[in-house]
Amino acid sequence: MNCADIDIITASYAPEGDEEIHATGFNYQNEDEKVTLSFPSTLQTGMGTLKIDFVGELNDKMKGFYRSKYTTPSGEVRYAAVTQFEATDARRAFPCWDEPAIKATFDISLVVPKDRVALSNMNVIDRKPYPDDENLVEVKFARTPVMSTYLVAFVVGEYDFVETRSKDGVCVRVYTPVGKAEQGKFALEVAAKTLPFYKDYFNVPYPLPKIDLIAIADFAAGAMENWGLVTYRETALLIDPKNSCSSSRQWVALVVGHELAHQWFGNLVTMVSVGHPSEVDEIFDAISYSKGASVIRMLHDYIGDKDFKKGMNMYLTKFQQKNAATEDLWESLENASGKPIAAVMNTWTKQMGFPLIYVEAEQVEDDRLLRLSQKKFCASGSYVGEDCPQWMVPITISTSEDPNQAKLKILMDKPEMNVVLKNVKPDQWVKLNLGTVGFYRTQYSSAMLESLLPGIRDLSLPPVDRLGLQNDLFSLARAGIISTVEVLKVMEAFVNEPNYTVWSDLSCNLGILSTLLSHTDFYEEIQEFVKDVFSPIGERLGWDPKPGEGHLDALLRGLVLGKLGKAGHKATLEEARRRFKDHVEGKQILSADLRSPVYLTVLKHGDGTTLDIMLKLHKQADMQEEKNRIERVLGATPLPDLIQKVLTFALSEEVRPQDTVSVIGGVAGGSKHGRKAAWKFIKDNWEELYNRYQGGFLISRLIKLSVEGFAVDKMAGEVKAFFESHPAPSAERTIQQCCENILLNAAWLKRDAESIHQYLLQRKASPPTV
Repeated sequence: MNCADIDIITASYAPEGDEEIHATGFNYQNEDEKVTLSFPSTLQTGMGTLKIDFVGELNDKMKGFYRSKYTTPSGEVRYAAVTQFEATDARRAFPCWDEPAIKATFDISLVVPKDRVALSNMNVIDRKPYPDDENLVEVKFARTPVMSTYLVAFVVGEYDFVETRSKDGVCVRVYTPVGKAEQGKFALEVAAKTLPFYKDYFNVPYPLPKIDLIAIADFAAGAMENWGLVTYRETALLIDPKNSCSSSRQWVALVVGHELAHQWFGNLVTMVSVGHPSEVDEIFDAISYSKGASVIRMLHDYIGDKDFKKGMNMYLTKFQQKNAATEDLWESLENASGKPIAAVMNTWTKQMGFPLIYVEAEQVEDDRLLRLSQKKFCASGSYVGEDCPQWMVPITISTSEDPNQAKLKILMDKPEMNVVLKNVKPDQWVKLNLGTVGFYRTQYSSAMLESLLPGIRDLSLPPVDRLGLQNDLFSLARAGIISTVEVLKVMEAFVNEPNYTVWSDLSCNLGILSTLLSHTDFYEEIQEFVKDVFSPIGERLGWDPKPGEGHLDALLRGLVLGKLGKAGHKATLEEARRRFKDHVEGKQILSADLRSPVYLTVLKHGDGTTLDIMLKLHKQADMQEEKNRIERVLGATPLPDLIQKVLTFALSEEVRPQDTVSVIGGVAGGSKHGRKAAWKFIKDNWEELYNRYQGGFLISRLIKLSVEGFAVDKMAGEVKAFFESHPAPSAERTIQQCCENILLNAAWLKRDAESIHQYLLQRKASPPTV
């Protein structure tokens, strides 16, 4: 059976109705995290009871059964005991068959100090004094449904809670640090509304009598969907009505919604495993989360909501308390919809990547003839290889006659297709991928693209179509299929853009370009470009919320002011400094939504005094959210000796272990010097960092954040060589992806730097008229 960092004292096996036989040997295979128990004679097949008396370790690794450090309201340091078993760490808490496909019921009892809260997956059925020690109690929990080991959980610590009942009668509680119950109310409301939503959507009830959501101080992931006892980082669960910003509320709502969906997908029906534990750790990446989500979204659009729901219900009902494979889901959806789901989806899940659809159009009398062709999209440009993979692509086509409606839906199941759109006037534009739900890139002929651009400027294209157009062009430029200058021209068409989501993506892409150009001597010119693109919207929004504004306006204001401040926009910088001074002096506290942009701006253009003030604010912050907010921007500090100070701070007691990564990542993304310093710091402190995060995905995140901004060929070699001599098995894919990205960045720079420079200079000479 599986077993890790556990010492077995005695073990025995009692066949049903017979006496127990003591094990005579324990053979540990530490590499495989297994132990073999030997008995004096062959055990007979049949039911029986295996008893194991063992000692384990309450570790500091944020996995298995571990201790989490917290400070009481009076300032005393204490520890809670909590679990994190996914993917393969239940074996650190008790010997077991620790594979998702081997399911069982669990009867759990915990012996705990009587003044502590003790929680597990199920409700408490008995609580009695512990005979050997009057300070302890034995808490017994109800039997769980048939479930996988990775979803078992227990927590022992000091907590307050808020509770409610969902309209289905499930008891919902949110456990918070002592004295912060108020901060659990937002998540409680989200959870109580979300549970009935899923129950109705899947038409399958939530199978447990209760669900607890609990904030854990030291926690590696964002959250973990343990059945009936979901654990969260404090920042993914706690919201303070006064001091939490809009993006934190959105994050909490998203994570709570995500973990509750798992109570059905994953918990009730479980996918069957990958291979070795280090492989399992590797799959928690952008491909499984983001590509997975994108492909399901496309599938939902292709099937339609009604049949999608019907198929989900069939799947969950058929496989509840069992395991399923991908094919089982396709089969249920195919039965519900009558569409060739398995054939379509195999092209998306069984082969890497996604297609690039090239399209050109020709007016034929009153109709528009479209010629479509597909080939694999490659980040390095054109596909080289033998047989080019093909996809079955659900494609929607819209026109300017009704930009929100598909004029035609087709399934492109061959390399090339011709499509006739009836009754399209010569002056009307035609667009593929309505609502950007299809997981493919589109490359338009220059005439088609030309006709779409005015729709960005006058907002007649729907927001997500404007976003998709820009996003596709940016990735085509990055891959060398078109020139980056073409994208800059398109970005300038977004002057009237009101939509936060569109700006967010635009801002992200400009950030990537900005990082790339920090390797050149015209970095300042791209900052001027950023200021030109963002100042009109900045002026329209101003600094203070206006009556009637919603959630997205608050997010947009923070985004825009942060961009302008970082780029050194004079008026923004002056106002940020003024408001920061008032904030620090206690005259006028900054609203939560303005803190990140203001902190970032004053640090980026500040000195040692500014950094000291920020570190003081960090120390005084009562909320983890505020500490994180400060930790993420510290890397913006521009001076080499201050950058060193921030890196040292990252490994200090002041920063929780799971947050060290974002401090170092912030330094790497903050400036050209920061990037070099962060990489050197990681190499110099590798032992400590690796021991801290070994195996887990934080090590992958650390590597990605710190090296992905490089753009010189030889850096790829240096990164590769370093990890050859300092192996990190669970980050192998990440390291490979990072090295590829460095080479792609270097190629991009070689290819386009000169033309970008020329374009920016020429813009300066004759400013565009807006």
